[in-house]
This record gives sequence, C-alpha cells and structure tokens, in this order.
Amino acid sequence: MVKTAVLVSGGGTNLQAIIDARIFGEIKNCDLVAVVSSNPEAYALERAKYASIPSYVVDRSVFPNRLSFTKALLEKLLDLEIELVVYAGFNFILGPQFINAFKNKIINIHPSLIPSFCGPGFYGLKVHEAVLSYGVKVTGATAHFATEEADDGPIILQKAVEIFEDDTPLTLQRRVMEEAEWKILPEAISLFCEHRLEVEERVVRIKGVQDE
Repeated sequence: MVKTAVLVSGGGTNLQAIIDARIFGEIKNCDLVAVVSSNPEAYALERAKYASIPSYVVDRSVFPNRLSFTKALLEKLLDLEIELVVYAGFNFILGPQFINAFKNKIINIHPSLIPSFCGPGFYGLKVHEAVLSYGVKVTGATAHFATEEADDGPIILQKAVEIFEDDTPLTLQRRVMEEAEWKILPEAISLFCEHRLEVEERVVRIKGVQDE
C-alpha cells in the first residue's frame, strides 16, 4: 500500500472525489493516511473527519515566506513517511526542496487541457473565464506530476469536455469537475499506487497489467 497524503486549501471537492473513489474500490493499493491543509478553516478538513482520515494543518498565514512554509510542510510529510502527495485544490507552488524530495511523486489536477489555459494566474474560475473568452469548443482537465513551475509537469491523464453555447464560467467549471477532474484524478492516483506509471523526461507511459 502506498502511503498517500492529500494537500488542500479550500472546500475539498476533489478530495471528496478521491474519498468516494476509494470507497467504491476505484483506487487500488492506496493507503490514504493524511489530509494536510494550508488553511485551518478549510471545509476539506471536515470531509477528512467524516471519512475518518487523519488531518493536519500547516497554516500558510503564520509563515513569513514560501521557503519556511515549504520546509514545515515537507517536515510534516516526511514525519508521516508519505510516498505520494496529491494536490487537491491546494493553492500554493512549493519550493524546490519539496519538489526534489517528491520528484514525480506529486500529482496535481488542473481544469484545462494543458498546455492551454494554464500556468501563473490560471486557477479556479479564472481558467473557465479564459476558456469561454477565447472561444474554444473543447476544454477539459489534466492530471499531471507537479514541478516548481505551475502546471508544467509531465502529463499523466487528460479528459476532454465539450463547451456549450450557453455556458457560463460557473456551469463550465461544474461540468469539468464532474465529467473530468473527479474521474481522472482518482484514476491517476490508482495508476501510481499500482506502480503502472513510468516517466521518461516529459512523457508518462502507462504500463498495462500484462507488463507487470
């Protein structure tokens, strides 16, 4: 079982998708041992409590800079002997010390088809506002390994979502979550925990069961 921690900052809808997928047996070989929040008021902590998952707070507001916050968060995860880190609505880019400690062991979900509508400034509703403003016909979500650069790591899975003419940023955000994010994030976690992912520079290869 792969000891896994989910990092959160807000409501925890992606965390709930992970919890639900685990309940229904869609995530294999994963020991979800911790939910760690950068925000002591995050509702995600309540979701962890209801699911009987141990939760911890490393409050970003009490640290003077990214370096000190990164160090404290890293120490917490190392103490817990974490083997996989999942960003699920986690709002911070961590420093190189953290990334190097968990190289190709941090999974993030982004609400667009990377490399479109991603990078600095593209988060939350801003992504869907940009998508609609640009007039593209298809959007989606991407599960990828996190690096020091926002939304720049190797891509694990992507899923497309059609855009409707009457979409608003809010309706599109909800549909991308339901049709893409909440499906591919648990799948990416399971693939990692089943040891079926191989990273070759920017390319992630998924091994079939026959390759085990």
